[in-house]
Amino acid sequence: MKEKIGFVGVGRMGANMARRLKECGYKVAAVHDRNAAAAAALARELGARHARTLAAVTAASDVVFTVVTDDAAQLGIFAEEGDSLLIRAKGRVFVNCATITPATHVEVGRRARKAGASSLEGCMASSIPQARQGTLYLMCSGERKRFEEVRPILEKLSTALRFVGKAGQAAQVKALVNMVMNANTAALAEGLGLADALGLDLGMVREVFAQTGANSQVLKTDGEDMQNRAHDCFFSGAHAAKDSTIAWVLGCQAGLSLPLAAATKLQFDTLVSLGLGGLDKSGVAELTFKGRRG
Repeated sequence: MKEKIGFVGVGRMGANMARRLKECGYKVAAVHDRNAAAAAALARELGARHARTLAAVTAASDVVFTVVTDDAAQLGIFAEEGDSLLIRAKGRVFVNCATITPATHVEVGRRARKAGASSLEGCMASSIPQARQGTLYLMCSGERKRFEEVRPILEKLSTALRFVGKAGQAAQVKALVNMVMNANTAALAEGLGLADALGLDLGMVREVFAQTGANSQVLKTDGEDMQNRAHDCFFSGAHAAKDSTIAWVLGCQAGLSLPLAAATKLQFDTLVSLGLGGLDKSGVAELTFKGRRG
């Protein structure tokens, strides 16, 4: 485990991935976050360097994982001028785990190649506990040779590791996963909201859903939370809005009509507009149950 690992973006996902790799015997050499206090605390915990600049992360690392919020943040950390991960990046491998547009992943790959480095997508279809336990569902794309080089590291993070194809394609598949998941979430909220309005026992309804064609993974993770208004955040409504938009735009670019994706996007956009985007995606039920904040 000779590779030195760097992390940019150490929120709950990135920090737990770093903890997992440290636990598996890798040297987490440097961490960086725009929240300097969070980065400093994780650095102390892991015995890593709190890198004050992006260039310092690259200098200290062989492989750098990035887990940032959106396209602008991703392009910012790979800026072509000023402080950037691309400074003296020759030979480095960047594994980019944010849910962003495929076009941004392709552009980051272009910039990395120009700097003599390599870029892989590491799109995650999992949440915080899986990041800590090393059981992420991880979809990768980019240069196959680089993927194979870092596979031993990725296998410590994922029990379901899949190589998808060329640059941009893992991000496309991730957008599809979240499009369907978010549509399921919004539909479940409507089903339970209507059941509640009809005076039905929601525990019974959830049980019937689980035994019929209404069953879904979302029912398992979000159904009880919707009923009990327990919206502690594992995957935020704001992220659901962003990801639904990515998928909807891909559909428009492909010349398709995706009315369910459009309606789902509208629901999560509404949640955000009401100031509830920090709730878990199960919080979309606040828009459908009578007497709630929506």
